[in-house]
Amino acid sequence: MTKRSPFRYFKTSPEIIRLAVMMYIRFPLSLRNVEDLLHERGVDICHETVRFWWHRFGPMFAAEIRKRRVERMQSSRARWHLDEMFVRVNGERHYLRRAVDHEGEVLESFVTNRRDKNAALKFLKKSLKRHGRADEFVTDRLRSYGAALGEMGIRDRQQTGRWMNNGAENSHLPFRRRERAMLRFRQMRSLQKFASVHASVLNLFNSERSLSSRQNFKLNRAAALAEWRGLCAA
Repeated sequence: MTKRSPFRYFKTSPEIIRLAVMMYIRFPLSLRNVEDLLHERGVDICHETVRFWWHRFGPMFAAEIRKRRVERMQSSRARWHLDEMFVRVNGERHYLRRAVDHEGEVLESFVTNRRDKNAALKFLKKSLKRHGRADEFVTDRLRSYGAALGEMGIRDRQQTGRWMNNGAENSHLPFRRRERAMLRFRQMRSLQKFASVHASVLNLFNSERSLSSRQNFKLNRAAALAEWRGLCAA
């Protein structure tokens, strides 16, 4: 049976939709910034159209990226870095928890409204179910992680120490830039949705240019763009 294109109900070309979604998720741009950039390229759309496209196709693209990368990298994730960041939703403090592997890949993004053991336990179970076993968990000195790992019987795998968790803390920076461009969030559900999609797209295009030659960086960037274009080919 032939796979039906997800763009079949739209008169706009799939290339423009994929470009608009990528620009909004990958770069710290507002909806109106994307509208202006597309207008400069001869594409006349409203910023509300960009919003609709992101809500309609962003999670679908992210799910396919995550599926491919989980299958490809599951066996190599020996060390996880766990950390959380404060995010305000309508003036209320929430916590965006992240699990990052030893190579800087964002494994999981999970929003909670508490910082206790139960929230950490739920986050860990969800991450382990999707990504498999980890040999080490690097955390800060927040006691909820130790309590959650102890309840799961893997407290001996926890590692804490000064500067050991910089990998997870640095992974928050791209999201902070996006948060400022979006003027924060209105709903916890919207925060969870965008955090998951943003992490998947960031993983796809993260080439660690400081650790490779210019030639290898260009090849990796071209491969990432080719994969993005082929996610939901029309």
